Amino acid sequence: MESSKVVLIGTGLVGMSYAYSLVNQGSVEELVLIDINKDKAVGESMDLNHGLAFSPRKMKIYAGEYSDCKGASLVVITAGVNQKDGETRLDLLNRNAQIMKSVVRGVMDSGFDGLFLVATNPVDILTYVVWKESGLDSSKVIGSGTSLDTARLRYEISSMINVNVGNVHAYILGEHGDSEFVCWSNAYIGVKPILDVIEDMEEINFEDLDKIYNRVKNAAYEIIQKKNATYYAIGLALVRITRAILNNENRILPVSVLNNGVYDIEKDVYIGLPAVINKNGIDHPVKLKLSEDEMIKLNNSANILKTHLNNMNI
Repeated sequence: MESSKVVLIGTGLVGMSYAYSLVNQGSVEELVLIDINKDKAVGESMDLNHGLAFSPRKMKIYAGEYSDCKGASLVVITAGVNQKDGETRLDLLNRNAQIMKSVVRGVMDSGFDGLFLVATNPVDILTYVVWKESGLDSSKVIGSGTSLDTARLRYEISSMINVNVGNVHAYILGEHGDSEFVCWSNAYIGVKPILDVIEDMEEINFEDLDKIYNRVKNAAYEIIQKKNATYYAIGLALVRITRAILNNENRILPVSVLNNGVYDIEKDVYIGLPAVINKNGIDHPVKLKLSEDEMIKLNNSANILKTHLNNMNI
């Protein structure tokens, strides 16, 4: 891995779960923490530095300013207000959009010319806001999208089938929210289609797939009800995307990207799709052969996102 500098904006639970995972995995050489509460960023940087003796890599970690974004490979945005119990991700929209615009202006004024990775919800819409506000090419602005949803899906499938989660290849597509859906037509256990696997297992039936989908879709609401927020898994998901970028992996991950016509849906939206990611950002979205029902769901999801964007007047 080449020398790398990452700036994290927002030192809340998600941001610091990401930062802690970066340190544990030795994923970057330099990590800058920025927060509206400067003392919080300073304290968090001190705490992480005190653990470097146990990290696999020498790192430089410090609290910084927007000017520190100049020369960074990646700016990761987790800043924003939290989702409340009973609140949908889209309810967060208007509150977080203004925060996002302010953050991006500060970053771009530094002379930043790297990549953005956005995790703040509603992530698809806010990634679009970052893209528009930054003026960067859409390939350089990425949202965490359905990466966490897909991880939840693979965990649920692995538990049901009783195979290692690394051998489950399946995706959640669409909005990171209530209109997301499972792409069952392209789901595999190893190299075997999951629908064939279900047919061969007497103890599992096709109705179990609907149960899995509902558990995945409602997971965030359940976790928030029980512990007020979700942060560990999304922190790990962000690190995985970061590594794909910094290591120039050309890895396929389900992230929020601008639909550039690969799918016959609304083009001017960011939406969760599998995409090839490398040091330049999004190389290209991957076109899957979707069923008719899945295309309807993807189109519905895109239309929901577009409606909210139109209502924002951005």
